[in-house]
Amino acid sequence: MPRQARLDSPGTLHHVILRGMERGQIVQDDRDRTEFLTRLGAGVSETKTQVYAWAILRNHAHLLLRSGPAGLSQFMRSFLTGYASYFNRRHHRHGHLFQNRYKSIVCQEDIYFRELVRYIHLNPLRARLVPDVRALDRYPWSGHATLVGRRPYPWQDRDYVLGWFGRSQRVAVRGYRAYVYEGISKGRRPELVGGGLIRSLGGWAEVQAVRRLRRPVQADPRILGTGPFVEHVIQRGDERIRTIHRKEDRQRLARIAIAEECRKGGVSVEELRLGSRRYPLPRLRRKLAAYAIEEWGLTMADAARELGVSTSGIAKALGQRIKK
Repeated sequence: MPRQARLDSPGTLHHVILRGMERGQIVQDDRDRTEFLTRLGAGVSETKTQVYAWAILRNHAHLLLRSGPAGLSQFMRSFLTGYASYFNRRHHRHGHLFQNRYKSIVCQEDIYFRELVRYIHLNPLRARLVPDVRALDRYPWSGHATLVGRRPYPWQDRDYVLGWFGRSQRVAVRGYRAYVYEGISKGRRPELVGGGLIRSLGGWAEVQAVRRLRRPVQADPRILGTGPFVEHVIQRGDERIRTIHRKEDRQRLARIAIAEECRKGGVSVEELRLGSRRYPLPRLRRKLAAYAIEEWGLTMADAARELGVSTSGIAKALGQRIKK
C-alpha cells in the first residue's frame, strides 16, 4: 500500500520523530549531540522554522516545531542530510543513519500544545537518562533546560512556550515546571503518538466507547486532533494539491528538482536517465523516486518518465529504499 503524502503548509504545527535505522544510535557522545543542535539551529534560522520543544535520545529524537514559509520537508531534508553526512564521516560508517521516512504528526494546537511540550521534555526522564526533574532542569540535551532558564538556545522559541503558562516570566516558569512534574505520573502517553483514532479521541477507552455507540469519527494517522480538525486539515491538504495542479506544472517542477539533486550529487541528468549503474546513481534514483511520489506529487508513471526508468523500476526503487 503506498504511503500517504505528508500534510504540510507554512505555519503548520508538527510533532516530528526521528529514529535511527534498525534502532541504531543517532548520537554516540556529546560531540555528536552538539553537532546535531548546531545544524538544527542553523536550519531553523535559514528557513524561519519555529522550534518549541526537543529532546535528543540515543537512538531517536523528538521535535515540536512550526514549519516556515518553505514547509517542513525542505527544512528536514537539509538538516538530516547534513547531520547524517557528518555522523558517517566521523564514525567511519556508510548508508542511512535515520529511518528513511521520519514521522511527522500535524497537531491541533489549542488542545495538544502544552501536552506535547511536556511529553517531549519528559523523554530523558522516561528513558532514565536523568533521575528526576531537578536533574532534568540541568540536562543539556532537551529544550526543558532552556524553558526553565538553565541552558540558552536562541533558536528555541522560549517566549512563545512560556506564554502558555503565565503572563510574567517568573510565574510562567513556575507554572511550566509544575505542569511537567504533574506529567511524570501519566507514563508514556501512547495516545500522543499512536494510531489515528487513538490520537483523535485521546486513548483506547474513548475509542472503545465510540465503537460501542457506532458513532463515526474522522481520523488519520498523520494527525493529532479532534474529528473536525482532522477533516479541516485533510480538506486543506487536498486544496493545496489542487492549487499546485492549477498554478504549476508538476513535471516541470520535478525536472528542476531532479537537475538540482543531480548537480549536488556530481552526476548529469542524462546519465541518470540512461540507466547507468555507476555510483552513486542507483542510490540517487531511489532517493528521487521517493521525492517524486511523496513530495512532488507525481504518479509512478510520471516519475518513471522523468527518471528514465520503467514504472516497475520505480516500484522496485521504492521497495529497496524502504528495506535499506
